[in-house]
Amino acid sequence: MDIQPKLNLVINGHNFSYKLFETLHCISKTFSQRKAAKRLGISHAVLNRRIKDAEAKLGFLLVESSGSGSVLTSHGLEVIAQYQQLMKRLSEHKQPVICGGHISTGLMDSLCHNYGLDSVIYSTDDLSALKLAEMGLVDILTLDDPVHVFMRDLDFTPLAYDYLVLVSPPGTEVNSLKDLEGQNFVEVPHSAQRLAWNTLDHLKIDYNITEIYNSPYTAFKKVQDSQDLYSFLNRSLTTGWEMFADDTRHLLTSVLCSTQSRLESFIDYVSGRGQRVVEDRGFERI
Repeated sequence: MDIQPKLNLVINGHNFSYKLFETLHCISKTFSQRKAAKRLGISHAVLNRRIKDAEAKLGFLLVESSGSGSVLTSHGLEVIAQYQQLMKRLSEHKQPVICGGHISTGLMDSLCHNYGLDSVIYSTDDLSALKLAEMGLVDILTLDDPVHVFMRDLDFTPLAYDYLVLVSPPGTEVNSLKDLEGQNFVEVPHSAQRLAWNTLDHLKIDYNITEIYNSPYTAFKKVQDSQDLYSFLNRSLTTGWEMFADDTRHLLTSVLCSTQSRLESFIDYVSGRGQRVVEDRGFERI
């Protein structure tokens, strides 16, 4: 299946079909409305009406007559330049885009390398990745917290299991739950950390979330550079106290947003032979 993008644009509040921009592009190449109409397979009257309707809505000319035919006005050139810039971005979208949580995209990076898939990978928080996927900008969505796929009833593929460990300041020992009473924690929002907070709440441990960072890597560095900050981070990321391993065990997931057959084959690999990479990266295989 060969799918090619076509862009409609909203200019000054008016919606214009891709046909207008193809018309302007043809005129810029042929310098003739009749030749442009013939190339597009439409009558000259249809082409002329298409231009006049657009000019009436916009309030300025897009095409003007010249001594040798028709040319684009400065406004027309600006419009077609913007359109071609956007089309260039779409045409360059040949590498599949993988976007998701920091932990799951890190695993995906290794899986792509082992499989031989040349991809573009963006790491962010789960909610931001979901928004980009909803905008149609993502081919494979990966999520660090499975709650998002269940809440949205998404068709997902399991990637791996992971759990959270308690990361404490250097030289600090945690021997019992009482050692966590009144301690300050670093939070990574929209992540599987919610499982740790739920566990602390259930055990009625008094704790304080004093700092918030979007990246678990930043959170880890902040704890390592402090004397009184703690956090719960993925076991695949770092070592730590495994006091809540069972309570925080969770699934990393992927959602295929593209119809490309090569990506379907890649997802099959992730669930099969790719599980060796999962183990090598410190995750628990499915």
